Amino acid sequence: MKKFFVVIFAVCFVSIVSVQAQNPAYKSGISFKKVWMDYQSQNGGSLSDFSSYHHGFEIAYQHRLSNSLFLSVPFKVGNVTSHDNDFELDNERCLHKSVYSIDGKLQYVFNQLNGAKVLPYVQGGLGYAIENEGVNNLQVPLGAGLHFYIRDNAWLTWSSEYRVSLEENRNNLHHGLGFTYQFNGDGDTKMKVDDKDLMDSDGDGIYDDLDLCPQEAGTAENSGCPDRDGDGIPDFKDDCPNYAGLKAFKGCPDTDGDGISDNDDECPNMVGPESNNGCPDNDTDGDGVTDDLDKCPNVFGPADNDGCPGGDKDKDGIPDSVDKCPNIFGVSSANGCPDADGDGIGDPTDACPTKAGLAIYNGCPDTDGDGLHDGVDRCPSTRGSVDNNGCPEISKSDQQVLELAMRAVQFDTGKSTLKPESYAILDQITDIMLRYPDYNLSIEGYTDNVGNANTNLALSEKRAKACYEYLISKGISVRKLNYRGFGEVNPIADNNLLSGRALNRRVEFNLSPN
Repeated sequence: MKKFFVVIFAVCFVSIVSVQAQNPAYKSGISFKKVWMDYQSQNGGSLSDFSSYHHGFEIAYQHRLSNSLFLSVPFKVGNVTSHDNDFELDNERCLHKSVYSIDGKLQYVFNQLNGAKVLPYVQGGLGYAIENEGVNNLQVPLGAGLHFYIRDNAWLTWSSEYRVSLEENRNNLHHGLGFTYQFNGDGDTKMKVDDKDLMDSDGDGIYDDLDLCPQEAGTAENSGCPDRDGDGIPDFKDDCPNYAGLKAFKGCPDTDGDGISDNDDECPNMVGPESNNGCPDNDTDGDGVTDDLDKCPNVFGPADNDGCPGGDKDKDGIPDSVDKCPNIFGVSSANGCPDADGDGIGDPTDACPTKAGLAIYNGCPDTDGDGLHDGVDRCPSTRGSVDNNGCPEISKSDQQVLELAMRAVQFDTGKSTLKPESYAILDQITDIMLRYPDYNLSIEGYTDNVGNANTNLALSEKRAKACYEYLISKGISVRKLNYRGFGEVNPIADNNLLSGRALNRRVEFNLSPN
């Protein structure tokens, strides 16, 4: 019978290894535990006799088979007592003896995809125990445990298991507490708390790996890209993204149906040949000036006044009857008004008179193409959302780093000297600043209410300045940083409590658009 179970165990173990070999994206790990072994309570002893629990040690290799399933191969060693010294087993008095065991177990871990910091798990498998005095035996371990998140890769682990032996009087209990470190099989050693393989940054239901516009919400028909005018042509291919048009004209309309798209048609509401840029070559008002040259094609006027009646007060060559700025020298492209940026929109109505722009944006450009023109875009050179005034949204993970920094940045007691453990979080803030070039960072120092208020105010400013100087040393421009100390004001916890005062001694990091 014993050989039968050994064969079954070997077959199961080989099968498990075969499965894991087919999963090239697995994560593996190693764990170390302090183990308390109880061989006596299940074999005639008492469960409450904690003095008969004996110490052991476990080292285990773990391998991830799927999102929630792990293979664990632990090796244990311990010095145990089977039961009370007065109890006889197999006609022999059982005293202390050494036990060695190796198991093959499957662990099922819950909450893997929910970003939880505490991961419960259940486990079961088959093991083989060797006793230096006694009978070697097969055992079936069944148990449960918890992983407690410490930081990326690192977990505190607790487990308990009941081990059913295939030999008489060998059932036992094991309890363990230790540390688990995880590795990623593809070279990335960071075990993520949540699974980010299927990210949808813009929330349009199309995963980033398949989304041609992962930062802008779009439709499946357009491979995840937006189509503002709804003409079936995604904005990045549409020459007129705000006006529904035809595919033949790259998304632009042809209002007069003359075969020339409105963006290329100088007379979009009048049928005309391509040779005349879409304008008619006739003379509608019969003044001898053809419509393509007539600045007043529907009103009779002399040829020396470009087909328009009336005078020209500002002497800009544009008749007062059609001059939108008759008293100011202007240009014909802006209907007689001055046009400093040459975009065809007169300065009096141009919201951005020194930057060439588009009529739909009142003469302002949209440098980053995010749908907000530079006149109102807080981040004109970086694509962002309309809800965030044209600036990119700060990601949830980056915001969490900034919030963590408030507690993670540490100083020597009563001083403004940064402790070495603060450098890692400040380096992360440096990386965040580089990802958001249109944002500034405000560094604000605070203290508790212990001591002199003026002294606390000075200390809070020095600590904020220490963080400011560290970020500058990492290459962040001084133009993007500012710092200030506030001393005892704005507490976030009760200063009457020790824990509250600890929370109030902090440095806050706040990002805001330029």
